[in-house]
Amino acid sequence: MPKRILEGVVVSDKGDKTVVVKVERTFLHPLLKKTVRRSKKYHAHDEANSYKEGEVARIIECAPRSKLKTWEVLPKDGAGAVG
Repeated sequence: MPKRILEGVVVSDKGDKTVVVKVERTFLHPLLKKTVRRSKKYHAHDEANSYKEGEVARIIECAPRSKLKTWEVLPKDGAGAVG
């Protein structure tokens, strides 16, 4: 099964090797036919502590690293995909 990759904005980088990424998705309401925005926060592992608050980060699924962390950030340069 392929690993999901999501993109969002880093809302917190206070934890050591951890960032909180807010991912926003849009969908069409089934009855009202209006565009609805929903967001969710994911805790992601950032080994190098390279992401700062406000930056756009891409995260990929991984094996659980702690109670909340089941995602890790992809490197900024885009090279070296995790997997």
